[in-house]
Amino acid sequence: MADGVLSNLSRMIDQVGKEKGIDKDLVIDAVIQGMLVAARKKYGTYREIEAQYNEESGEVELYEFKEVVTDEEFVDELVEIKLTEALELDPEAQVNDSIGAKLEATDLGRIAAQTAKQIITQKVRDAERDIIFNEFEQRRGDIASGIVRRVDRGTIVVDLGRTEAYMPYREQIPGENYNSGDRIQGFLLDVRQTNRGPQIIMSRADEKYMRKLFEQEVPEIFDDVIEIVVAAREPGQRAKMAVRCNDPSIDPVGACVGMKGSRVQNVIQELQGERIDIIHYDDDIVRFVCNALAPAEISKVLMDEDSQQMEVIVDEDQLSLAIGRRGQNVRLAHKLTGWRLDIVSTTEANARTAEAIFNLMLIPNMSETMAQNIFQSGFSSFQAIAESDIESIQVIPGYDSEENASGLVEACKALVEKYKSEGIEIPKIPQAKAVQEATSGTGSAKLDAEARLQQELEQLNAETAAEEALEETASEETEVTEEATETAATEDTAETEEA
Repeated sequence: MADGVLSNLSRMIDQVGKEKGIDKDLVIDAVIQGMLVAARKKYGTYREIEAQYNEESGEVELYEFKEVVTDEEFVDELVEIKLTEALELDPEAQVNDSIGAKLEATDLGRIAAQTAKQIITQKVRDAERDIIFNEFEQRRGDIASGIVRRVDRGTIVVDLGRTEAYMPYREQIPGENYNSGDRIQGFLLDVRQTNRGPQIIMSRADEKYMRKLFEQEVPEIFDDVIEIVVAAREPGQRAKMAVRCNDPSIDPVGACVGMKGSRVQNVIQELQGERIDIIHYDDDIVRFVCNALAPAEISKVLMDEDSQQMEVIVDEDQLSLAIGRRGQNVRLAHKLTGWRLDIVSTTEANARTAEAIFNLMLIPNMSETMAQNIFQSGFSSFQAIAESDIESIQVIPGYDSEENASGLVEACKALVEKYKSEGIEIPKIPQAKAVQEATSGTGSAKLDAEARLQQELEQLNAETAAEEALEETASEETEVTEEATETAATEDTAETEEA
């Protein structure tokens, strides 16, 4: 058996190196290690045995080394050799030297030879795995294609030639179905080294796959003339991609779309009809958000930089476009920009503004202009002012001094305490008035107050007029009574004179 393992060793090393793509030195090392393990299993691990590959003869040679001791100190023949015997092998041998003697590989036996074969096979397999791992590690981030071998619990197993790749269900485009033998293309998302060898993860759902497809279709992207700054996908449905170009003579969006949409259509076809919006990237975050929400037209944007949140105001007819089907458009815009986006209609925004101005006008000595300034500075109620610090209030125009800011905060705290102690609900703008102002977009707390005053004056005038009418009626009744009394007195006088 040993002869079978060792025979034609040189030919076997060359053949394995060519078929597996393994370096010849790695195969030789595997053979040496296998033979060394087999020898130690045969002769014992305590004996000092070394293995060497002889390129001239194409064989692995085994040598056993023993320590030279004097004849009087000789004890163990397995690890020691007498000086007289050592001198026969090497005339220059001295005490404490190590003398090597060649062992015959044919003496290893059947079991040891089988062990050597197993070790060689395992070493070759490990070397092959390392080569495959290194190859695909360098290809990480590229597109690869292969043949579907099987579908195991939703995971597609792809034959890439020298190894297999796995495409989990989450990395597949929803709605796509593949059968054994189908050709499939995907993005090499990850390459891992495991006990079973390299594990390669492919993806068709990752946004990097779409980027790579555009890189193949658009030469300007491949040449780094056009940059894909950021991209977002909902696989199989819709995607957005922001691009820019430092060359003002090149339109990055037009270059990605191609003549009559040829370039983008090729990518859409590969992604099973996924709709792709290509937009201009802008360093101005507000403009970028407006671009990201295309095709909706934006009326106004209110931003909070601290929380990276924006309130995007659109007309009623643009609301559905801005939000998108099941919120798809705004979700993709959020992924692109990284900002939280709250889409509201103009009517709703006007209603919020009217309610906020009405609330702020409850502050004593508050004018409508100052209420507008406070609202535009980010405070929508006097309760919010009462909970704020002086530094935050000083950003409001007119309250930049510490004295004015402190006075405003104290006034709001007193107002909060007043409603709390009296148990009175904080007034709110009448619903009918809020709807009117939201619809017209001309809400004014001052006008509301003037309207209420006019209404009270009209009511007072009506009450005054009623009182005057009542007094006139009473006066007329008095005159009638006096006339009747005078007439009766005259008649009595006349009767008396006749008598």
